[in-house]
Amino acid sequence: MTTILYPEAMYPDDSEERRIFGPDAIILRRDTKTLADLSDADCAAVDGLMLFRQFLTADDLARFTRLRAVVRMGVGYDRIDRAAAAARGVLVCNVPDYGTTEVADHAIALVMALRRGLLLHHDAQRHDPPAPWRGADSPLLRRTGVQTFGIVGLGRIGTAVALRAKGFGFKVVFFDPNLRNGSELAIGVARALSLPDLLRQADVLSIHVPLTPETTGLIGAAELALLPPNAVVVNTARGPVLDVAALADALRDGRVAGAGLDVLPVEPPVEPVPELLRAYRAREAWVEGRLIITPHSAYLTPEAHWDIRVKSAETMRAALMSNYPQNVISPETY
Repeated sequence: MTTILYPEAMYPDDSEERRIFGPDAIILRRDTKTLADLSDADCAAVDGLMLFRQFLTADDLARFTRLRAVVRMGVGYDRIDRAAAAARGVLVCNVPDYGTTEVADHAIALVMALRRGLLLHHDAQRHDPPAPWRGADSPLLRRTGVQTFGIVGLGRIGTAVALRAKGFGFKVVFFDPNLRNGSELAIGVARALSLPDLLRQADVLSIHVPLTPETTGLIGAAELALLPPNAVVVNTARGPVLDVAALADALRDGRVAGAGLDVLPVEPPVEPVPELLRAYRAREAWVEGRLIITPHSAYLTPEAHWDIRVKSAETMRAALMSNYPQNVISPETY
């Protein structure tokens, strides 16, 4: 019998999991905040571990003496110590094909809400007294057809964003050193040969890279300074990729016209929260209408939540019950 553990209470029952895993699987369902809260008996029994929000460290792995596979129930796998897993012969897999359309839609929605001044005018009309009944004069407002939409990372989500941006009339340029030459020709976008080359032309910058040692702090003060005046910056990838303190400075100085963030460096935020989040929550004038923050919710629809459930179980089944594992993440993947 194969034992699979869900350490977080996510679903009201395990009917779908039983259908996917079949009769030769034991499904354990627990409700813990961290893996350290699990009993030693549970850890010792587990062949497969399903992770959604929790982290898996080397110390955690040492307790799972039978563990053969871990499935990250999502795209990002930075919560898992992949080197420690590899040292113990544990497969690490993710679910790269869920939430792609939702995150792409969210990124475009952030861009368009900022560039069309939706929040700018929305907030102004809620003032007491309300602003005059006319459009605001703001550097945020630009015609899409005169802007270059810059994308960092042209994977599944980055590609979906590129196609959407093209539909709105943007000129789309991307930077992705890991993408084979010529891939851009299939979707009709342009390639920048370096990150600085992309940044210098990006009226809109949308970030779509995984969090790795290489991408941590990828966009900081020096990079933001390369953007054209009054650019818009959107991050729906991982918080630590973008230096939010540098972004706050760029917004305060007026070098960046607006920003949309679905992710922050620490989630959920803890004190002391970043200046940008503090100013946003306080509705300070310098961010009003120029900043949108959502709580890592870009992926969220009922359909995407169902995909997580089904696709992660199918990935675990392939890893433990077949000779054809799927979506395996190498420990050298950075």
